[in-house]
Amino acid sequence: MRDTAHQDRFGHPPGLWVLAGTELWDRISFKGMQAMLVLYMAGELLQPGKIEKVAGFAAFRGGIEAVTGPLSVQALAAQIFGLYIALVTLTPIFGGFIGDRLTRRRAAVTAGALLMTAGHFALAFDAAFLPALLLLVLGVGLFKGNLSAQVKALYTAGDRRQADAFQIYLIAVNAGGVIAPLLTGSLASAWGWHIGFAAAGVGMLIGLAVYLAGSRFLPPELPRRRSGDSTPLTPGQKRQITGLLMLWPFLIGFWIAQSQVWNLYNLWVRDHVERRIGGFEVPVPWFASLDSLAPVLLAPVVIALWRWQAGRGSEPRLLTKMATGCLFFAAATALLALAAHGADRAAMGWLIAFHLLSNLGWLYFVPVETAVFAGEAPERLRGTMLGVAALSVSAASLISGRMGSLYEGIPPAQFWAINTAIVGGTGLALLLAAPLLRRRLVDA
Repeated sequence: MRDTAHQDRFGHPPGLWVLAGTELWDRISFKGMQAMLVLYMAGELLQPGKIEKVAGFAAFRGGIEAVTGPLSVQALAAQIFGLYIALVTLTPIFGGFIGDRLTRRRAAVTAGALLMTAGHFALAFDAAFLPALLLLVLGVGLFKGNLSAQVKALYTAGDRRQADAFQIYLIAVNAGGVIAPLLTGSLASAWGWHIGFAAAGVGMLIGLAVYLAGSRFLPPELPRRRSGDSTPLTPGQKRQITGLLMLWPFLIGFWIAQSQVWNLYNLWVRDHVERRIGGFEVPVPWFASLDSLAPVLLAPVVIALWRWQAGRGSEPRLLTKMATGCLFFAAATALLALAAHGADRAAMGWLIAFHLLSNLGWLYFVPVETAVFAGEAPERLRGTMLGVAALSVSAASLISGRMGSLYEGIPPAQFWAINTAIVGGTGLALLLAAPLLRRRLVDA
């Protein structure tokens, strides 16, 4: 619903800016840790003489290799990272259910932030590595499963500003992603990995403070419902949920390619990109900052383009935008394949072009995906269905982690060409499936 107690600010309810500010600091925290994690594991934590200090790791590694077979240090780091991302994108479906049905969303967000803070600080100690990841997984589930669900509740049904609201919200996500790797990467380079992880914990505490201080601007919470209190879904709502579930497999194709940017891409940059500028070597985590800067720069252009197209009656429909995003991302990974094929060490210009083009695809896909799932889901299931959408990232991250062994066995150019085929094929398939999906999705 609209915020009636306070005037809109810059054309949007003030609650949007509270939620975006909270997400900004969460991303400073989470993206800072994420930019360091696979590099920390492959370069230090999993090396002999260090890994023995991690409590319970022998059993943990045994469980993974019982499924995958023996893994090198680099492949093991990629697999653990993929498993971690899979879990942090799986748990929001349970966190959304808890916020929808048990605790209400604000309590779930607060609990999630506290768990994530504890996890970031625990990463400062080698022995606590596995419990730290568990705290982060549980915290992200509660936090992410309930924060973005509150954006939709600020607007009435059919409000044209909803799509722009999710763009603004995701600008905050990426602004945090710009700051985080620069901050934590610099701290890690100067004082060690553990100081970088501790800084991420401080960022999460600041995000929680923003959320609590601005709580009066947030949408009213629905009363908790017992399982027997819910009215049955209407046939139209059931049809929309079915449409969302039919759309879900297409999300995986996009997120497989995007997940590589968080995972194996960092190792490729470390080993195959010329990062020296004069006497200075650019830290690998800084490229994660570039990946978040690109959508901040491009989002106003994309929003303006869509508004111009809307004024002319030619704005693409939502599913068409998502398919276009996949094709842009495929073109970006094709650039990586060319860069990897052309020389032993690629120039950084290839990376700049990749981040600009891939994030143009990101802007066409990710905010629109969120708007579709938030807009088509019934109010009482909105958090749960956003968790279902996040589950596609979980599935894709498991696949991308498993591709760590593939990455070691083939030339990098071939590896990036495979990713191009996956995400490009997804875009073409979504264009073909769009008419069928629109029979079930009202506004797609």
